[in-house]
Order: sequence, then structure tokens, then C-alpha cells
Amino acid sequence: MTEEANERLRQFLNEGRNWERKATNIPGAFLFRLPATKGRPVTIAIEINPVDTYGSITKKRGVVLRSASELDEISRLLSNPKVGELSKKIGEVNPKREATTGKGGPDIFEI
Repeated sequence: MTEEANERLRQFLNEGRNWERKATNIPGAFLFRLPATKGRPVTIAIEINPVDTYGSITKKRGVVLRSASELDEISRLLSNPKVGELSKKIGEVNPKREATTGKGGPDIFEI
């Protein structure tokens, strides 16, 4: 990442609102500002949340990643063939959803 991107991340960390989601130029990957707790300062995480054809999120809350080790573990789980098989079986039995319409374009964070 460039120094400019690092500075924009620092600015988001310091000036963003609690629970604010900021779109990136990677469809489905968002920056997510987590508020301070008793044991942790304000932090930024990555939220993975699928988007529809309009670029709008498809879930109220996606998968929140706070570290590279969490990403590694999620990647390991998602690459397990049994998880893929289970998701196909669930897709076969769940009722189909109707398509939704999207909203206006958000401010995009370039990676």
C-alpha cells in the first residue's frame, strides 16, 4: 500500500464513526470501524459481505476480519470441500430469494 492509503486509513480510524462501513474498490470488501471496548482501542477491520449487481450489500452484517490470522483461518475453512458441498445442499433446499434494487454510489476506498 502507498503512504497515501496508509494516511487515509489513519484518518478513517481517527475520524470515522463507530460501526461505519466504507466501501473499497474490491467488490464485497469493506473497511469497518469498530468502537473501543474495555480491552481494545478503536480499530479498523475488513468486512467481507457479498454485493448485488448494483453494488449494494446483500447481508446486514458480513464476515468481520480483524487480523491476517483470522483471514487465513477463514480461507482454510472456505477451501474445505465439505463446506462447498454443504453450501450446495443448503442452496438446493432453501427457498429462492427475490432480487433487490440498489442505492446510490458510496465513497470508494481505493486499495
